[in-house]
Amino acid sequence: MIPKLDDYKRKWNVESDLSIKPGLEAIKAALKVLQNPQERLQVVHLAGTNGKGSTLTFIEHIAKKHGLTVGKFMSPCIVDVHDQIQINGESISQKEMDEIFQQLEQSGLSGKLTDFELLTCIAFLYFAKKKVDLVLLETGMGGREDSTNVVTPILSIITSIAFDHTKFLGPTIQSIAKHKAGIIKQNRPVIIGRLPEEALIIVKNEAESKSAPVLALGEHIDVITAETEDVYRHNVKGMEIPHLTRLLPGKHQAENMALAITAFLEIAQHLQVPFEIEKIHQGVKSAQLPGRFEEALPNVYFDGAHNPASAKALAKTIQTQFPNEPIRFVIGMLADKDVDSVLRLLEQVSGEFYFVDFPNERAMKAKELYTRSNATKKAILSDPFSFIQNAANEPIKTFVTGSLYLLGIIREKLMR
Repeated sequence: MIPKLDDYKRKWNVESDLSIKPGLEAIKAALKVLQNPQERLQVVHLAGTNGKGSTLTFIEHIAKKHGLTVGKFMSPCIVDVHDQIQINGESISQKEMDEIFQQLEQSGLSGKLTDFELLTCIAFLYFAKKKVDLVLLETGMGGREDSTNVVTPILSIITSIAFDHTKFLGPTIQSIAKHKAGIIKQNRPVIIGRLPEEALIIVKNEAESKSAPVLALGEHIDVITAETEDVYRHNVKGMEIPHLTRLLPGKHQAENMALAITAFLEIAQHLQVPFEIEKIHQGVKSAQLPGRFEEALPNVYFDGAHNPASAKALAKTIQTQFPNEPIRFVIGMLADKDVDSVLRLLEQVSGEFYFVDFPNERAMKAKELYTRSNATKKAILSDPFSFIQNAANEPIKTFVTGSLYLLGIIREKLMR
């Protein structure tokens, strides 16, 4: 369920196909009816279990510092459907959404697309209409059969590969890697993060079969992290950028930054935009992302650690940023995630957990989370909003985590 999308569907009498059909036939047919707006866009396509949003955000800020108009399509939403489609950080307006829905209705596409396919078409139409310089396009799930995989991008990025969405992507790292590698295109570069060896083999084989140049972290590019600054190295170009500072903490964010800088160097060459080292510094330093170690209130942090890999990164970042400080977690999760592994990783940081229910058909009940937890101090919160607001006045770091949907619901109520 995408908040507020149903309002537009009802208003314009546009229905969704509720069945999930693997493959791109439906969206390709729809885009043809809409005169293929995606073909008028300069796109960077991102896939990965974790790190897509952060890498995209670093690219966005670096590109904006170089004067480019940047469209981005991300999922899931932060508050509602509007914030999934943005230009230069501004969400699509209700008026613009209405205009595009009217176009969808007149094109006879009602009932032919899933919600996410509809949203993908809306993003392409909006970015083409606004003639943006660059589109940063994040896959919804997987890659090969994801509805975003209808573009011929400037380059592709695969940030990471770990266990997630195993019901759809398969139960092994290899099966997940095959899906992610599907975004690699003929003769277009692919930039890859640190992947498990069995995934790396699959991705490199796919790239070789498509004559796609590979730029891999730890091989062709590197980042050296220090306490307050990073050094980026491009071993192929013989380039080094020292003294990089960022607001997004953690070694994993340094690696996402390195992928983003590498991507922008390729983008600049493709779009014939002269890159400036100082503007790369400025872009990296200004990059922030809701729900990624975000201090939403004093002493209250939002982080959407929803699978073992992101929970491990969160735990490590907390231990680095706040060594020996008291920590507690407010958590709600989707039932189709690896809940037990996430809990075990976060329990290494703190023994104090508070579990919450939230309105989502996939959400695990707080009572079930409570039962599965090994925390020494644990409770179920009937009113998480008051608890979080009060936590801002207490000398303990509170992390609201688990589902990004939960973070979105709490954020909207706090904004009100």
